[in-house]
Amino acid sequence: MKKKLTGAPRQVRIIGGLWKRTPLPVLDAEGLRPTPDRVRETVFNWLGFLQKSGWSQIRCLDLFAGSGALGFEAASRGAASVLMVESQSVVLRQLEAIRDKLHADQIRLLRADAMVLAAGMKERFDLIFLDPPYQLQLLPQLLPLCLPLLAPGGFVYVETEQHLEASPPPWLAGWRIVRADHAGAVQYALLQADDNASN
Repeated sequence: MKKKLTGAPRQVRIIGGLWKRTPLPVLDAEGLRPTPDRVRETVFNWLGFLQKSGWSQIRCLDLFAGSGALGFEAASRGAASVLMVESQSVVLRQLEAIRDKLHADQIRLLRADAMVLAAGMKERFDLIFLDPPYQLQLLPQLLPLCLPLLAPGGFVYVETEQHLEASPPPWLAGWRIVRADHAGAVQYALLQADDNASN
Protein backbone atom coordinates (compact mmCIF):
# COMPACT_ATOMS: atom_id res chain seq x y z
CA MET A 1 0.00 0.00 0.00
CA LYS A 2 1.23 3.47 -0.77
CA LYS A 3 1.94 5.41 2.36
CA LYS A 4 3.07 8.90 3.13
CA LEU A 5 6.82 9.01 3.35
CA THR A 6 8.49 10.29 6.48
CA GLY A 7 11.93 11.64 7.19
CA ALA A 8 14.41 12.96 4.63
CA PRO A 9 13.53 12.77 0.93
CA ARG A 10 14.77 9.65 -0.80
CA GLN A 11 15.89 9.37 -4.38
CA VAL A 12 15.90 6.97 -7.29
CA ARG A 13 18.07 7.09 -10.37
CA ILE A 14 17.49 7.03 -14.11
CA ILE A 15 18.81 3.64 -15.24
CA GLY A 16 19.63 4.07 -18.92
CA GLY A 17 19.88 6.42 -21.83
CA LEU A 18 20.99 10.04 -22.12
CA TRP A 19 20.56 10.85 -18.42
CA LYS A 20 21.75 7.54 -16.99
CA ARG A 21 22.52 7.70 -13.23
CA THR A 22 20.78 11.08 -12.82
CA PRO A 23 19.19 11.16 -9.33
CA LEU A 24 15.48 11.89 -9.00
CA PRO A 25 14.39 13.16 -5.56
CA VAL A 26 11.39 11.50 -3.97
CA LEU A 27 9.52 14.11 -1.95
CA ASP A 28 7.79 13.48 1.35
CA ALA A 29 4.36 13.68 -0.27
CA GLU A 30 1.15 11.71 0.08
CA GLY A 31 1.04 8.57 -2.03
CA LEU A 32 4.50 8.91 -3.57
CA ARG A 33 5.93 5.42 -4.14
CA PRO A 34 8.41 5.34 -7.00
CA THR A 35 8.82 2.23 -9.09
CA PRO A 36 11.99 0.52 -7.78
CA ASP A 37 15.12 0.58 -9.94
CA ARG A 38 15.12 -3.20 -10.43
CA VAL A 39 11.51 -3.19 -11.61
CA ARG A 40 12.11 -0.32 -14.00
CA GLU A 41 15.17 -2.05 -15.42
CA THR A 42 13.10 -5.17 -16.12
CA VAL A 43 10.20 -3.23 -17.65
CA PHE A 44 12.39 -1.13 -19.92
CA ASN A 45 14.27 -4.24 -21.04
CA TRP A 46 10.89 -5.71 -22.01
CA LEU A 47 9.96 -2.55 -23.86
CA GLY A 48 13.29 -2.39 -25.65
CA PHE A 49 12.63 -5.88 -27.01
CA LEU A 50 8.94 -5.41 -27.84
CA GLN A 51 8.96 -1.98 -29.48
CA LYS A 52 9.86 -2.71 -33.06
CA SER A 53 10.21 0.95 -34.13
CA GLY A 54 12.54 1.90 -31.28
CA TRP A 55 12.07 4.69 -28.78
CA SER A 56 12.27 7.58 -31.25
CA GLN A 57 8.66 7.00 -32.39
CA ILE A 58 7.14 6.35 -28.97
CA ARG A 59 4.60 8.75 -27.43
CA CYS A 60 4.22 8.16 -23.68
CA LEU A 61 1.60 9.09 -21.12
CA ASP A 62 2.35 8.83 -17.39
CA LEU A 63 -0.98 9.35 -15.62
CA PHE A 64 0.44 9.28 -12.07
CA ALA A 65 3.89 10.82 -12.52
CA GLY A 66 4.96 11.09 -8.86
CA SER A 67 8.77 11.06 -8.75
CA GLY A 68 8.86 10.99 -12.55
CA ALA A 69 10.91 7.78 -12.52
CA LEU A 70 8.96 6.15 -15.37
CA GLY A 71 8.47 9.23 -17.52
CA PHE A 72 12.04 10.51 -17.23
CA GLU A 73 13.35 7.00 -17.93
CA ALA A 74 11.35 6.86 -21.16
CA ALA A 75 12.54 10.33 -22.19
CA SER A 76 16.15 9.45 -21.34
CA ARG A 77 15.93 6.49 -23.71
CA GLY A 78 14.75 8.71 -26.55
CA ALA A 79 10.94 8.71 -26.44
CA ALA A 80 9.49 11.19 -28.93
CA SER A 81 7.21 12.74 -26.32
CA VAL A 82 6.24 12.18 -22.69
CA LEU A 83 3.19 13.69 -21.02
CA MET A 84 3.43 13.50 -17.22
CA VAL A 85 0.26 14.07 -15.21
CA GLU A 86 0.43 14.91 -11.50
CA SER A 87 -2.28 16.22 -9.17
CA GLN A 88 -0.10 17.59 -6.33
CA SER A 89 1.36 21.07 -6.88
CA VAL A 90 4.50 20.53 -4.81
CA VAL A 91 5.32 17.34 -6.71
CA LEU A 92 4.64 19.01 -10.06
CA ARG A 93 7.05 21.83 -9.20
CA GLN A 94 9.75 19.26 -8.45
CA LEU A 95 9.13 17.59 -11.80
CA GLU A 96 9.33 20.95 -13.56
CA ALA A 97 12.67 21.69 -11.88
CA ILE A 98 14.11 18.33 -13.01
CA ARG A 99 12.80 18.75 -16.54
CA ASP A 100 14.29 22.23 -16.82
CA LYS A 101 17.64 21.08 -15.42
CA LEU A 102 17.79 18.28 -18.00
CA HIS A 103 16.52 20.53 -20.84
CA ALA A 104 14.03 17.77 -21.55
CA ASP A 105 11.96 19.56 -24.18
CA GLN A 106 10.04 16.40 -25.14
CA ILE A 107 8.42 16.29 -21.69
CA ARG A 108 5.14 18.05 -21.01
CA LEU A 109 3.84 18.40 -17.47
CA LEU A 110 0.22 18.85 -16.55
CA ARG A 111 -1.46 19.28 -13.19
CA ALA A 112 -4.72 17.36 -13.40
CA ASP A 113 -6.84 14.60 -11.94
CA ALA A 114 -5.82 11.51 -13.91
CA MET A 115 -9.32 10.06 -14.03
CA VAL A 116 -10.92 13.26 -15.34
CA LEU A 117 -8.14 13.85 -17.84
CA ALA A 118 -8.19 10.32 -19.23
CA ALA A 119 -11.94 10.47 -19.69
CA GLY A 120 -11.69 13.56 -21.90
CA MET A 121 -8.41 13.19 -23.78
CA LYS A 122 -8.26 12.89 -27.55
CA GLU A 123 -4.54 12.16 -27.96
CA ARG A 124 -3.18 8.70 -28.74
CA PHE A 125 -0.16 7.15 -27.06
CA ASP A 126 2.06 4.17 -27.75
CA LEU A 127 2.86 3.58 -24.08
CA ILE A 128 0.78 4.43 -21.01
CA PHE A 129 2.19 4.15 -17.50
CA LEU A 130 -0.62 3.39 -15.06
CA ASP A 131 0.61 3.24 -11.47
CA PRO A 132 -2.07 4.77 -9.21
CA PRO A 133 -1.99 4.56 -5.39
CA TYR A 134 -2.83 0.99 -4.50
CA GLN A 135 -5.31 1.85 -1.78
CA LEU A 136 -7.54 3.78 -4.19
CA GLN A 137 -8.09 0.68 -6.36
CA LEU A 138 -8.41 2.73 -9.53
CA LEU A 139 -7.23 0.22 -12.14
CA PRO A 140 -10.73 -1.21 -12.81
CA GLN A 141 -11.92 2.31 -13.67
CA LEU A 142 -8.80 3.54 -15.43
CA LEU A 143 -8.07 0.68 -17.82
CA PRO A 144 -11.29 1.16 -19.84
CA LEU A 145 -10.44 4.87 -20.13
CA CYS A 146 -7.04 3.95 -21.57
CA LEU A 147 -8.49 1.95 -24.47
CA PRO A 148 -9.33 4.96 -26.68
CA LEU A 149 -6.01 6.62 -25.76
CA LEU A 150 -3.88 3.68 -26.87
CA ALA A 151 -2.44 3.62 -30.37
CA PRO A 152 -2.71 0.33 -32.29
CA GLY A 153 -0.20 -2.14 -30.88
CA GLY A 154 0.47 0.07 -27.86
CA PHE A 155 1.22 -1.04 -24.32
CA VAL A 156 -0.11 -0.18 -20.88
CA TYR A 157 2.16 -0.71 -17.89
CA VAL A 158 0.40 -1.43 -14.58
CA GLU A 159 1.50 -1.98 -10.99
CA THR A 160 -0.76 -3.54 -8.39
CA GLU A 161 -0.82 -5.67 -5.26
CA GLN A 162 -3.25 -8.10 -6.90
CA HIS A 163 -2.01 -11.31 -8.53
CA LEU A 164 -2.18 -10.94 -12.29
CA GLU A 165 -1.33 -14.32 -13.82
CA ALA A 166 -2.31 -17.15 -11.44
CA SER A 167 -5.69 -15.60 -10.68
CA PRO A 168 -6.30 -12.62 -12.99
CA PRO A 169 -8.63 -9.97 -11.53
CA PRO A 170 -11.87 -9.24 -13.43
CA TRP A 171 -10.63 -5.83 -14.54
CA LEU A 172 -8.12 -7.54 -16.86
CA ALA A 173 -10.97 -8.69 -19.11
CA GLY A 174 -10.28 -7.39 -22.60
CA TRP A 175 -6.54 -7.16 -21.99
CA ARG A 176 -3.71 -9.57 -22.71
CA ILE A 177 -0.71 -9.85 -20.39
CA VAL A 178 2.35 -9.55 -22.61
CA ARG A 179 4.93 -9.69 -19.83
CA ALA A 180 4.51 -9.89 -16.05
CA ASP A 181 6.63 -10.33 -12.95
CA HIS A 182 6.64 -9.41 -9.28
CA ALA A 183 8.95 -7.83 -6.72
CA GLY A 184 7.86 -8.73 -3.22
CA ALA A 185 4.17 -7.95 -2.96
CA VAL A 186 4.21 -5.73 -6.06
CA GLN A 187 2.86 -7.26 -9.26
CA TYR A 188 3.69 -5.48 -12.52
CA ALA A 189 2.87 -6.14 -16.14
CA LEU A 190 2.76 -4.89 -19.69
CA LEU A 191 -0.69 -5.20 -21.23
CA GLN A 192 -2.14 -4.94 -24.69
CA ALA A 193 -5.77 -4.65 -25.64
CA ASP A 194 -7.08 -7.95 -27.00
CA ASP A 195 -8.22 -6.43 -30.27
CA ASN A 196 -4.82 -4.97 -31.20
CA ALA A 197 -2.38 -7.33 -29.53
CA SER A 198 0.16 -8.38 -32.08
CA ASN A 199 3.19 -9.64 -30.14
